Amino acid sequence: MTKTKGFIESEISKAITQWEKDYLGRGSVAVKADILRDMIIVTLRGILTPAEYALCETKDGRSSIKRLRSDLVESGIEDLREIILSITEEQVKSFYTDISTKTGERIMVFRLYNDYESTF
Repeated sequence: MTKTKGFIESEISKAITQWEKDYLGRGSVAVKADILRDMIIVTLRGILTPAEYALCETKDGRSSIKRLRSDLVESGIEDLREIILSITEEQVKSFYTDISTKTGERIMVFRLYNDYESTF
């Protein structure tokens, strides 16, 4: 069976959701992965708790949440790299992530060594 771009994107979304539940203790409300050239861009919605939203009402609270959430994800980077490798058979060259304390969204960008999108 030839795997389509949409199938791979769906598999990545499911795997990241499962990783969140296993590693962070809870998952996002919605996860969407998109393959674009040599990048896999993952958008995660609904990741902040009500308490974190309350904390985000101050500048110090926002930076605290951003720092803590970033550290949590970065501490699991090897698992995330392995997820991408196991699904795409491509190595992750670099990883970037940020969270919006306003919308409760997280963006993860996995840069690969090759133009993975061109394989479809």
